[in-house]
Amino acid sequence: MLQSKVFQGLVFLATLAGESLAQTWCGKNYMSSSQPAEPGGEFPVPATSSQPLLALRCAQAIRPYLPDDANGASDPNAVSILIDTPVTFLQIAGAKAIPSGSTSDLSVTVTVNGKTLVSGNVPQNATKHALPFSLSSLSPRTAAYNMTCTATLSGQTFSATGLLTYLPDLPSGIGSVTKMDLRTGALLARPANGKGGAFAPVFPIGFYTQFDSYLAKDFTIPSKLASQGYIHPVPDFSNTTALNLVLDAMEEANIYLMYDMRGTYMNSTSVTAQVNSIKSRPNLLLWYTADEPDGTSDPLDATLKSSNLITSLDGGDGVGGAGYHPVSLVLNCENFHWTSYTQGSDIVLQDTYMVGNNVTFSTVWGTPCTTDYGDCGCDNCKGSFEDISTRMDEFKQRLFINGWDRTKAVWTVPQGFGNETYWKRFPTGQEFVVESVVGINHGALGSVSWDDPTSADIKSSGSTLALSLPKMSPFILSSNATFKQITINRVDFGLWTVGSQTLVLGTNMNNSPTVITLAQLGLPATGSSDAFTQVLDTGAVLDGARNHLSFQAVGTGAWIVKL
Repeated sequence: MLQSKVFQGLVFLATLAGESLAQTWCGKNYMSSSQPAEPGGEFPVPATSSQPLLALRCAQAIRPYLPDDANGASDPNAVSILIDTPVTFLQIAGAKAIPSGSTSDLSVTVTVNGKTLVSGNVPQNATKHALPFSLSSLSPRTAAYNMTCTATLSGQTFSATGLLTYLPDLPSGIGSVTKMDLRTGALLARPANGKGGAFAPVFPIGFYTQFDSYLAKDFTIPSKLASQGYIHPVPDFSNTTALNLVLDAMEEANIYLMYDMRGTYMNSTSVTAQVNSIKSRPNLLLWYTADEPDGTSDPLDATLKSSNLITSLDGGDGVGGAGYHPVSLVLNCENFHWTSYTQGSDIVLQDTYMVGNNVTFSTVWGTPCTTDYGDCGCDNCKGSFEDISTRMDEFKQRLFINGWDRTKAVWTVPQGFGNETYWKRFPTGQEFVVESVVGINHGALGSVSWDDPTSADIKSSGSTLALSLPKMSPFILSSNATFKQITINRVDFGLWTVGSQTLVLGTNMNNSPTVITLAQLGLPATGSSDAFTQVLDTGAVLDGARNHLSFQAVGTGAWIVKL
């Protein structure tokens, strides 16, 4: 259903093959000649507890660490172990009962290979509590260190394990490093042009971009896309000479590469050749393996095997530790063997396409679409923008239940296509921004639309959104931000507060104008617009005198508010 993708912040997506037609999709029969059958593979709903439980979790703050990180940084918590101690009534991974009446802090000790790395007191229900340590106690190496975290509370012991990756300086043949800031899930990278510079957060936004039919026909396209605030590409890469010319042009335009191996990710010989060919490029941001493996019911261990192979070729140990670049994939199904496929990724994308689509009856196969039958191009969808927020929230919740919420991130894939198969029209430009912003407000740290070329309306609105990100990403990607998501009368908001300023990002999912008061958002009613700076406008304005935000039908706006 997909085939390749691209994006901004500075990125290009590359791919090598097509998809196969399966007899099932998301484990469901979908042809009129077949009957409904339970697909299985549902994510298990955790049991509830009658008393509060606590789960201890720990992870390095930045992954991977490099020798330069040992020299000290302006960020005092960059070299630290993050401790999470969520209190819940769900029997999630590692959760144990809290001793009755205990409200004191936990005494936490972190050991690496049996030796104490750092210890400290951590409150109950803490999130990303940092325990700084010195890298001088460790030596950089390819193999990840085994890390054990133990906490005691009123005689009860809690424990967790993890990996700590501290890689050597870049070896010959590898051209760049992309770190993950596990405090936020954001990517950290040096400039894509290979001319050096400091690591900085990157918010990828753009499109999966067609290669042979588009990029390979005009080598000036990367520079044009960069000037619009975009980044892009999609194969087949049948012409390797053209591929290298496009990748060179991307590097010159300071555009990152997201390299896609969807059609060959289960072929170890092909993956090895591709990784060894691409890993020297300074603009490589991340790898992309499986495209909707849950739809085609690929082997359940396929994504993990591919990720381990890629990491072993990219400077890591190939058995769970990080390499020099993260690995990503996209899932299409709402709930089909989610854990098995997601385990082979650092970043999991979701692609929920409901615009111009009858999501309850398949116009392609002539069958109804239910939880156990049919394929409507949007699995278990209801046909509204809330399908995106629901999918994002489900993915984030599953990461939390599995204990992966600190070590994996979720991105979104807005629908940028139409007039084909299930989808009878393109989204409008404003609808495209709604799709994108709903994903961002529900935790997406990258937005990669399928696909480019797209309509002029989507391209224009998408560029407006992309060009606003340099002002928004310092809030969205800040490890110091406090975040709140709220939906009021189907207007979806994300609010990120850093210091004395708040980014307000709102998008109207209604097909009619909607007004939201500042008081509904918990913002001060000043009777003036002086404290507000608008940084995105695709159909929303502030009425300072009336203390409200006015949204057009499917309009979106963002403001930086001085508190």
